[in-house]
Amino acid sequence: MENILHRIVELNGINMHVAEKGEGPVVLFLHGFPELWYSWRHQILHLSSLGYRAVAPDLRGYGDTDAPAPLTTYTCFHLVGDIVALIDSLGVDKVFLVAHDWGAILGWYLCLFRPDRVKAYVALSVPFRPFLGRNPQQKTLDIFHALYGDDYYICRFQEPGKMEAELGRVDTAYLMKNMFTTRQTGPPIFPKGEYGTGFNPHTPDTLPSWLTQQDLDYYVTKVERSGFTGGLNYYRNLNINWELTAPWTGVGIENVPVKFITGSVDLVYTSPGMKEYIHNGGFKKDVPTLEEVVVQEGVGHFNNQEAAHDVANHIYDFIKQF
Repeated sequence: MENILHRIVELNGINMHVAEKGEGPVVLFLHGFPELWYSWRHQILHLSSLGYRAVAPDLRGYGDTDAPAPLTTYTCFHLVGDIVALIDSLGVDKVFLVAHDWGAILGWYLCLFRPDRVKAYVALSVPFRPFLGRNPQQKTLDIFHALYGDDYYICRFQEPGKMEAELGRVDTAYLMKNMFTTRQTGPPIFPKGEYGTGFNPHTPDTLPSWLTQQDLDYYVTKVERSGFTGGLNYYRNLNINWELTAPWTGVGIENVPVKFITGSVDLVYTSPGMKEYIHNGGFKKDVPTLEEVVVQEGVGHFNNQEAAHDVANHIYDFIKQF
């Protein structure tokens, strides 16, 4: 795709696939579930044309990057270790960080653990609090279970093999289109045994303008190769992450400038209590260096693809000042 370079880097005990283009300060892009480096294709081309070195890996467990079998190798420390090792391999001390969904969660962890490696951070969709908050009475997944029951998708992911079996009943192309095109607001619910209507009960017959058949085919090819287990293992480690990060209880993001971008119909933004947290002071309290919140009207969860040009412009407008 337009002279994007691809290579495999050996780091932190795995082989990681990395896509990159351009020369200059490094902008590191981290994707979410169920995505790939490819989710940043538009931003890679845009930022590289403006004098930046745009770098986007397939994260551990995804695409052409290794997917270790042990569930315990997907903790936040393993995943952030991959990112730090990748930054080292690029020959730079610091990067501009841009991340979406689970990538955004890893971005918050990186800013929390190693703020010395990040010049500035543009987070998409997932703010600091939801997955990093530590409740002394309940662990993360216990809270989700109490609120939404077994049908809440994170709870259903926990038993190894169970969710994979459910996803395996559905055609991969339909499954990916179902996820990417959802306009369902609030936390996603998967009716038991009915995944086909889980994420998006109104899956369109035709693809939206921002997702071509070629794009969908690329995702399908890579997912059919790697499977979903690696990505699901991120969720399966939420409780252990809660325990591992106990030493950071009450610690916010204080040393990295931050910009946050979400869509008005993003399933995270429209979850209970999220708008209040983002706009009424909670987010700013936890992230004192938060400089701007952008809400893209009418845009869903995958805003890096649906509103790609707007997101690219927001990234550039923010990082060019540093």
